[in-house]
Amino acid sequence: MRIAILAPIGRQTSPLRESPWQQTVSLLVQGLVRRGVEVTLFGSAGSQISADLHVVIPRPYEDDQGLDPAARESLYVSELFEQALDFDLIHNCLGSVPLTYSGMVETPVLTTIHEWPVETGLPVYRKYNHRSFYVSVSNAARLPELTYAATIHPGIMVEAFTFQEICEDLLLFLGPIRRETGAREAVEIAQRAGKTLIIAGLSEDEVYFQTQVEPFLDSPGVKYVGAPGPHERVELLGKAIALLHPISFDEPFSFSAAEANACGTPVITFPRGAMPELIAHGRNGFLVKDVSEAEAAVDRIGDLSREECRRVAEERFSVDRMALDYYQLYARIGEQTSREETRPWGHYEVLSDKPDHKVKRIVVLPDRRISLQLHRRRSERWTVISGSPIVTKNTEEVRLNPGDTIEIPLGVRHRLANPGSEPVVFIEVQTGEYFGEDDIERFEDDYGRPLNE
Repeated sequence: MRIAILAPIGRQTSPLRESPWQQTVSLLVQGLVRRGVEVTLFGSAGSQISADLHVVIPRPYEDDQGLDPAARESLYVSELFEQALDFDLIHNCLGSVPLTYSGMVETPVLTTIHEWPVETGLPVYRKYNHRSFYVSVSNAARLPELTYAATIHPGIMVEAFTFQEICEDLLLFLGPIRRETGAREAVEIAQRAGKTLIIAGLSEDEVYFQTQVEPFLDSPGVKYVGAPGPHERVELLGKAIALLHPISFDEPFSFSAAEANACGTPVITFPRGAMPELIAHGRNGFLVKDVSEAEAAVDRIGDLSREECRRVAEERFSVDRMALDYYQLYARIGEQTSREETRPWGHYEVLSDKPDHKVKRIVVLPDRRISLQLHRRRSERWTVISGSPIVTKNTEEVRLNPGDTIEIPLGVRHRLANPGSEPVVFIEVQTGEYFGEDDIERFEDDYGRPLNE
């Protein structure tokens, strides 16, 4: 299975948590490679991955403002789709724009829709709804007018988050600070519960921060620590008795909730967006409807098992689970869109089918041979990729080796036999006026198919 993954290119694709979506793609590549999938990542230079990396532009556009981001994305997308025939499937993690190329290639395209809000690319997604395959990162992120092949929650590197059985008597708010993420509500919950609150994250709304958060920072029980790095993030999540996540918007997925559970820390959150999918009430956190219920949930946090929170993370948020889900989806898509035809002697895959030519990749199994046949409306050229077949042309027999090419003129009786112990693989290029399978006249066949004599 040959998979091309088109990554977000604003930053390097890395397992380090600079951007959650770059991190997710990196971890997915790792998980797929462990499963034996042949992966090529089209991404920014310096990306830290365990597969082949195809770089088009030497630096991520967020590190170099010399080229317009749209131009950079166009170069990446065009580069990949020009090579589409080299892959069994294209997995698009870049957004809606690559879909506009999908109708020009035969290779199936799978798109994970993680941009938010999805409505920004909706006209494109709607146009290609039945010509591509869509994955949502949660059921809550789905739009009713689109058809989805699967919901696959992103995975995290669970083993990178240290499980903490013993924690401190404090609460944590972790995430971007703006009105809908609920930092102000987190302060109120902590104060009503009589707990210390640590606020960690970047301010994305200065007016909100100055009016709704900053006035409480002089209080003895509220501390703001800015945006944590990867190690500090793990430390903060592990030492809290609970993560407060009082969102007021339909969040498509919460990495901080998954990471909190990986540390053994339960989550107290409002049931918006994907949160009811991620948090099982009374198992790995509490779903509450308002600040009063959140206060009561803090008092009950000791009823929850931190070991159980960690088990949830391992079962539902691991890289292996994510990779397995995608691996199985790739296989289903491959079955639905297969360009491969099976025959008693092996199988073939159509690589290109145009008005003036047709190209096949043909595999002949050991100790098998195709029928003795001829064509009235096309000629063929065979190039051997692997194995050493014996080719018959009328009464002549020729042994070929990898790299050898042979012409099969129109009207010449021919066959290919594989006397070896390994499959023979060759590329067949057809030229002429017609390339249908009914332009075959058989004269000898090992499998009982009808003959023309």
